[in-house]
Amino acid sequence: MAHRVHDHQSHLPVAQATVLALPPNSQAKDLRPRFTALDALLCGAFAGAVAKTVIAPLDRTKIIFQVSSKRFSAKEAFRVLYCTFMKDGLLSLWRGNSATMVRVMPYAAIQFSSHEQYKTLLGGYYGYQGKALPPFPRFLAGSLAGTSAAMLTYPLDMVRARMAVTAREMYSNIMHVFMRISQEEGVKTLYRGFTPTILGVIPYAGITFFTYETLKKLHTEKTKRSQPYPHERLAFGACAGLIGQSAAYPLDIVRRRMQTAGVTGSSYSTILGTMRAIATQEGVIKGLYKGLSMNWVKGPVAVGISFTTFDIANNLLFKLHQLGYFTQS
Repeated sequence: MAHRVHDHQSHLPVAQATVLALPPNSQAKDLRPRFTALDALLCGAFAGAVAKTVIAPLDRTKIIFQVSSKRFSAKEAFRVLYCTFMKDGLLSLWRGNSATMVRVMPYAAIQFSSHEQYKTLLGGYYGYQGKALPPFPRFLAGSLAGTSAAMLTYPLDMVRARMAVTAREMYSNIMHVFMRISQEEGVKTLYRGFTPTILGVIPYAGITFFTYETLKKLHTEKTKRSQPYPHERLAFGACAGLIGQSAAYPLDIVRRRMQTAGVTGSSYSTILGTMRAIATQEGVIKGLYKGLSMNWVKGPVAVGISFTTFDIANNLLFKLHQLGYFTQS
């Protein structure tokens, strides 16, 4: 992600930056064009799918607490998991994961691939083409990437939230959610909570990408190795996720309340109104930061797995290109 590249490599897609791990004599010009934006999209989609599937039961449990007035605790979270398992079976813990996959795969693909494109554009604009970006452009590239992905996939996030907090009898599948919301609540409902989502994504994505790239940059300077080991990537991603999600968490609570208002009987309509209602009825810490401790478990794990999977998939694809498994069209 935060690779040091030379001027003549500044326009390479994200996946190709892994060539820096190879000796100089292996960076042949005829290999470079073989990596396309499609490679970055595929790696991003795969990374997002793996990360979200691993933490899906915790994610569903967190949403259940976020949209209710129940007080959160580790004991209560475990009880929700256990009762869900006993009542509906093991697979029920992954209810809504199909909607998550439909959303997270294009979301992660767009976010990772557009991040590299924004880095290239900002590098040229600020005069750092082919070099590591300074702090602010590094943060801005992450924020723009997250915003682009959120804008293009938001209705799927709404659907996923609805499926996570309702029984199977209410919504049987993804299309059923879309149809019922459109018919009973109006198409505009699919974008309820969009503003707090974007406001939350800006600091979250910006801080997450900034932290991950900064840690990789510092690692390269200290160890003289351009590529961290997988466990180091995982640690960098975990730190990035922990900081990023903590900074944007209250807006995550707000968007979930607004997304599920139609099925919880609540009347959340504005960001400030929702925040005021939550803070008044449940308190600031126990309301706006409800479930944050669970996020400190699942968030770093998810982000760490996502960044690590993305980088490893990039390396693997590059090696396959080198071995001639893919031909340039």
